[in-house]
Amino acid sequence: MTSDANATDSNASAANAGGYVRGLAERARAASQAIAALDGTQRVALMQAMADAVAAGRDDILAANAADMQRAADAGTTGAMLDRLKLDPERIDGIVAAIREVAELPDPVGEVTRSETRPNGLQVEKVRIPLGLIAMIYEARPNVTADAAALCLRAGNAVLLRGGSEARDSNIAIAVCLHRALREQGLPAEAVSLVEDTAREHVLELLQLSDLIDLAIPRGGEKLIRFVAEHARVPVIKHYKGVCHLYVDRAADLDLALKLAIDGKLSRPGVCNALETMLVHAEVAGRWLPDALAELAARGAEIRGCERTRTLFPDAIPATDADYDAEFLAPILAVRVVDSIEDAIAHIHRYTSDHTEVIVSVDSAASDRFIRDIRSSAVVVNASSRFNDGGALGLGAEIGISTTRLHAYGPMGLESLTIERYVLRGEGQARHPDVARVAAAG
Repeated sequence: MTSDANATDSNASAANAGGYVRGLAERARAASQAIAALDGTQRVALMQAMADAVAAGRDDILAANAADMQRAADAGTTGAMLDRLKLDPERIDGIVAAIREVAELPDPVGEVTRSETRPNGLQVEKVRIPLGLIAMIYEARPNVTADAAALCLRAGNAVLLRGGSEARDSNIAIAVCLHRALREQGLPAEAVSLVEDTAREHVLELLQLSDLIDLAIPRGGEKLIRFVAEHARVPVIKHYKGVCHLYVDRAADLDLALKLAIDGKLSRPGVCNALETMLVHAEVAGRWLPDALAELAARGAEIRGCERTRTLFPDAIPATDADYDAEFLAPILAVRVVDSIEDAIAHIHRYTSDHTEVIVSVDSAASDRFIRDIRSSAVVVNASSRFNDGGALGLGAEIGISTTRLHAYGPMGLESLTIERYVLRGEGQARHPDVARVAAAG
């Protein structure tokens, strides 16, 4: 994407001619070298310029978003998707603040994570370097355009962005601001490249570019993420959905349990770290569950429960296996009464999406067992599931949450956008000295 009409027309012509995304990726790949060559101070200056540019472009971004919102409403979009699409002055402020926060984070590029001297005097270091070119495929949330660009560039990478058609105007308006900042810093605007044409065939083309793209990160609904994973020839980091659990132990602080259930389920139901299922130990269910579920229902939650839950709270809708496997993204909570922590852990193992699991307990042995036996990307003790978030964990604006057990697991901040390589410093050491001497003598 470029900021002037002529360049936009040129992009459209390229799209019609074929190879549209490859052309964008080739230019972004070349631009990644300029970003990787910057030192930490220069990348901080770029972040501040990007934040200033988004703040200055506020009115244009809001106007573009209003057009996107109107089209979405006309198309019948409602609920969580519409909320994710919406920008307002407060959310623009949040985008600006997130970029500035990224600027202040410790620079991972060049960090030496291991250093030792081998017996032969060879110095071995493990050093963080940028990945190169990262592709982001996302839907609805236009703030991802700025968040992804900030994180990728701060870690020395270029980024190729493909947002959803529902947020096209918003994404273009934000990208215009980011390009302005890049040019002001004497850098190629192609370091942040936006696929303006949102046709599905361009996504397929992008996913085949294993010679240009180092990593693809899909961010959106399960359908989008599965599509990317099934068609990609480039490496993909993903999470399909967030089926997050809250387990109320026999030794729970029950006032705290209700507080965490309300915050986890109702503070923002349409996000991936919202609670979807609550498991309650049978020893506390009788005295706690009726009032707790009544309070949740009074606050707008729909309760779907097992037979034992419905005995205690008759207004609950019968829950099915599909409910326990669901990411509702809505004020709906599936509830089950369990007889032990072992049963709670077994339920989570069956239905987990490896996102976030919470235990409420004052019994440290129970909490330790929960931590040990659950393998999800975040395990939380006596706190809200909503804390599994890059900003809340001090990473700055996250680029996504990975439930893929590869180099990144959980919220992905700057470190997750770098890789570690070995740097060896020697003084003539040879692996096979005798062979080397013979070769030299010959």
